[in-house]
Amino acid sequence: MRGRPRLISTVLAAAAALLAVAAAPAVAATRSYWIAAVPISWNVVPSGHDAIMHMRYPRSQTVLRTVVYRRFTPGWKRALPDRDQVGIDGPLLRARVGDRIVVHFLNRDTLRRDPHSMHFHGVSYRPSSDGSYLPGFSGPDAVVQPGRSWTYRLTAGPDSAGVWPYHDHSPSMDDSIAGGMYGALSIRGRGERAPDREFVVFLAQTLGFMTIDGRAFVGNTPVFHARVGDLVQWDVLTLGDAFHTFHVHGHRWRAPGGVTRDTVTIGPAESMRIRWREDAPGTWMYHCHVESHMNMGMIGIYRVAPR
Repeated sequence: MRGRPRLISTVLAAAAALLAVAAAPAVAATRSYWIAAVPISWNVVPSGHDAIMHMRYPRSQTVLRTVVYRRFTPGWKRALPDRDQVGIDGPLLRARVGDRIVVHFLNRDTLRRDPHSMHFHGVSYRPSSDGSYLPGFSGPDAVVQPGRSWTYRLTAGPDSAGVWPYHDHSPSMDDSIAGGMYGALSIRGRGERAPDREFVVFLAQTLGFMTIDGRAFVGNTPVFHARVGDLVQWDVLTLGDAFHTFHVHGHRWRAPGGVTRDTVTIGPAESMRIRWREDAPGTWMYHCHVESHMNMGMIGIYRVAPR
């Protein structure tokens, strides 16, 4: 019996130490990315077919020559395959609150030979990393000429947790955004666990079609996969002029304030992340619930496997 108080004390001290470690903020890091603007040929409807309405589209209506963001190894020596890359949008950039983010950008636009830039939402930076063009005020960060580069230096502050868009904000902005020159920045809070599955859903108009990640219609839009038990995160973003309503069949989630939702409205340059613990096996639809947008291509498939 004499040893029991000492044993209990030792156990409590160990538990307190473990809790302190678990509660301690993650160490801030510097995350470096090498991004280039590169020309590509992009087919919005590669199957040439709307599998629901049975409409067919010739390549002359669906192929776009454009410039997009792509990720490279340091020094832009080699293009990197990106496991998150499912569409026309640029690479998914990840960080954690407290991190410094360094993005080295190179303009390799040999298609139109336009200036380009990168402008980031949701993070802090000096004016030299703003990347937005304003005559008489902006610097070379906003007008990166073909063959030239610029380094953007960003900080993920306490209010940066979430998902945010980045996009071209140079004099070429309108054509660039219409052509898919945008991407997502996903920032986790301190101590927040990473999702098991993270899906980027960029809702935008491309070549007159309503697209998800630059693709239109079931059979072309991304098919997302998860398994029962997974922590799933949907990063939903839009740019352009339209409002959309994002909906996933058979699922609900908790919105801020604790309200249960299954549809959410998102407007130009808005972004949001939606999380749930997956518990619904089967094949489901996800789409924009503006019916005309869905009929013009903004619909996809979500497959959930059993545990």
